[in-house]
Amino acid sequence: MLARTREPGFIELFTPKLVTVFREGYGLAAFKADALAGLTVAIIALPLSMAIAIASGVSPERGLYTAIVGGFFVSALGGSRFQIGGPAGAFIVLVLATVQAHGVDGLILATFLSGLILLAIGFLRLGTFIKYVPYPVTVGFTSGIAVIILASQIKDFLGLSLIGPEPGPFVPKLQALGAALPTVSVSAVALSVLAVLTILVLRRYRPHWPGFLIAVALATLAAWLLDLPVETIGTRFGGIPQTLPLPHLPELTMEKITAVLPAALSFALLGGIESLLSAVVADSMSGRRHRSNCELVAQGTANVAAALFGGFCVTGTIARTAANIRAGARGPVSGMLHSAFLLVFMLAAAPLASFIPLAALAAILVIVAWNMAEKHQFAALLRGARGDAVVLMVTFLLVVFRDLTEGILVGFGLGALLFLHRMSQAVEVDRANAITQADRADNGEVPYAAEIATDDDIVVYRISGAFFFGAAASVAAALDRIGGQPQAYVIDIAAVSVLDSTAAATIEGFARKARGQGATVYLVGASPAIRHLLRTHGVRPPHVRFYSKLDGAIAAARREKESA
Repeated sequence: MLARTREPGFIELFTPKLVTVFREGYGLAAFKADALAGLTVAIIALPLSMAIAIASGVSPERGLYTAIVGGFFVSALGGSRFQIGGPAGAFIVLVLATVQAHGVDGLILATFLSGLILLAIGFLRLGTFIKYVPYPVTVGFTSGIAVIILASQIKDFLGLSLIGPEPGPFVPKLQALGAALPTVSVSAVALSVLAVLTILVLRRYRPHWPGFLIAVALATLAAWLLDLPVETIGTRFGGIPQTLPLPHLPELTMEKITAVLPAALSFALLGGIESLLSAVVADSMSGRRHRSNCELVAQGTANVAAALFGGFCVTGTIARTAANIRAGARGPVSGMLHSAFLLVFMLAAAPLASFIPLAALAAILVIVAWNMAEKHQFAALLRGARGDAVVLMVTFLLVVFRDLTEGILVGFGLGALLFLHRMSQAVEVDRANAITQADRADNGEVPYAAEIATDDDIVVYRISGAFFFGAAASVAAALDRIGGQPQAYVIDIAAVSVLDSTAAATIEGFARKARGQGATVYLVGASPAIRHLLRTHGVRPPHVRFYSKLDGAIAAARREKESA
């Protein structure tokens, strides 16, 4: 009789990774590595947190409160070793709509309630299923959000003067902005272009330098030295405080709770998806494995805590998490130190923030929106299966012209129907594979060596599971956000049991893009059936090299690196 595998208990499933790291042994060398990584991420998060807050319709310090308080709890209690929490661009549309409808107090209450909802989802162990939202839906709403963010930054990017308040809906907003074009400010445009060019040049030639912070600093210095007539944080908001506020509960009345509950549900849904996607990216870059339900409990706690200190929605952030890993982080301490560094920056440099031009922050969000747009994945899905293309376009159009929540729900419904249709056509089952993988305790992980995870020239990425929804295509979106310009990508698909045509087409698109940048793609562990499907979609030598073992692919990548 076969022995039954013992299921992990409650304590094992919800033990934070911070505790796990300390149990494994945490010394001075690890602390130094985490301190350097935390400082690196804090430098990235400082201007970005303020820019996201302003775009969301609140004052810039609330973005810092969110990153400091929320980011600390995400790292301290989370189920991922490397997750960095804070305000995210994906929330801008929802947060702005909530502020316009219910005010800042309503936003804080909705954030508080979303934290409680995420806590419930985590403790009920439903997190395993949240990350399986159909990929066309995630691309559709992410691209839609990117378009709306881009439109929301036109006013400050060009320094326009509107007669009345800027409309919220997309079409009226464009009409109002078009009518205000004669008021364009040459000074604001010059600072915006300076910031954009600085970010792009540094990303091209010095990818590890803090491009956002340098761009803001240069624009601020230019505006101050030349005494340019542009709007700044000081002129619009009066600067930012040098202290954290005292924690206090939002006003909890049944009337207010009922009014903001739809927004809270939207925050919880989007926050769960974003944070788990970010955790999956961190796993794929590091070779570790997160626990989704523990991560959602941490996200819930972080949102409750952020609301108590006047912050707003907290989630895992893919770009900052990837930067954390690439900077050499050893565990959650780096994320906690990132929050501590942000607090020090706020305490020490708050008066200087008053001089920051809003045009420079708008330039940052224009770059963020461009990176969010999922352009290659959007095109790949349109070229793929007709059903995926329909789900993508319906979600995208509803998000842009109607409502984000409506777009997600309708897209998810169409995606579910499409999945049922595909499954009804399946006439052969080779082996029973679980659709989702349950959380497990800290055993059996096979992490990548530190020198692999932090190598600037070779990116190693692992995909695992059954990617029947085209979810394997997220590898391209994730790799696009990692940053830098490596010479080789090693993609480990040994644990992929199912890979559909949409995923194959997207991998082909990513390989083509990598080839254009002079990078080589190595695919490891593809089964004969998956290799045949990939070859059918153009994923073949010499543009992509197949290897059976990870060690062989890494060795080949290093040989090519040394001979270059």
